Amino acid sequence: MSTTLINTIEIIKAGTTKINDVDFDNLHFGEVFTDHLFECDFKNGEWQKPIIKPYAPFLLDPSAKVFHYGQAIFEGMKAYKDDNNDIWLFRPDENYLRFNNSAIRMAMPEVPEDVFMEGLNQLLKLDSEWIKKGKGNSMYIRPFMIATGAGVIANPSEEYKFMIILSPAKSYYSGEVKVLIAEHFSRAANGGIGAAKAAGNYAAQFYPTTLANKAGFQQIIWTDDATHTKLEEAGTMNVFFRINDTLYTAPTSERILDGITRKSLIDMAKRENIEVEVRPVLVSELVEAAKNGNLKEIFGAGTAAVVNPIIGFSYKEEYFELPKIENSIASQLKEKLTNIQHKLAEDTFGWTVKV
Repeated sequence: MSTTLINTIEIIKAGTTKINDVDFDNLHFGEVFTDHLFECDFKNGEWQKPIIKPYAPFLLDPSAKVFHYGQAIFEGMKAYKDDNNDIWLFRPDENYLRFNNSAIRMAMPEVPEDVFMEGLNQLLKLDSEWIKKGKGNSMYIRPFMIATGAGVIANPSEEYKFMIILSPAKSYYSGEVKVLIAEHFSRAANGGIGAAKAAGNYAAQFYPTTLANKAGFQQIIWTDDATHTKLEEAGTMNVFFRINDTLYTAPTSERILDGITRKSLIDMAKRENIEVEVRPVLVSELVEAAKNGNLKEIFGAGTAAVVNPIIGFSYKEEYFELPKIENSIASQLKEKLTNIQHKLAEDTFGWTVKV
């Protein structure tokens, strides 16, 4: 698609706004959406004219391939408003690249960069009043693409819909998190789609996570599919382990998502002279470190929560409580990263991009 076309996005403004009905002090994550959405269809081998229009349900053929063969991908990102009312994105180029990597893996068309970026920028500007200033406030951004072509033949769709929707968010806090280390279930397998943000990855997690919830745990730390000896991700987040004063996290692979928060925390930790090792982490290492007192912290890393501390884990029906640490590495890194995102600290990495 040409830049000329994307610069002439059709914009249909909502006749009324929902913003006055929203309690911005008591937002539940991902449940409230702004007045508008961005949409661009792929038909006849090319992307069509994009449009921004009022947020509303839409119709799909019952035989649309997304329902039958699961061609669906998404991204998660955020925008922030500083004290000057300027809007900032955090590493949007990384989200764009990962989105298209997911599209390639799911046999879906890549979205042109100008469609993704300019569509997002125009949508944020139109619904800018929904982005509130102040530490802890943000706009959660959900770009996604689904297969809309009709027919139940098992092959890739020839038609797709790319959309962006916006949801105002407060600081995400899920309370104290205890995790169960997976001994049987796997999040992903070698050769599979674990590195893609495919909708099916998340659907497959729901059943084992529900079993963990019933056992009194909030999330699962996934292990490798072949041996269940290597620690991989925590729930829907990348995961870090602090043993003594070193942070450990698994390398990305076909099974592990290339998290943007993850790579940002690694770079930030190195800048702060915190030792980081990116390598396979064994379950046996974690258990041994917990038993001898060397395991200090476990925390998840992702867009929604940024950093989510884990207070304990269970493996083979043995529970290990982590020590309570003042001024933990998790809290330090979260504070420094969110200060950059909210433009309260200098962005020496060049991660923030003005809308």
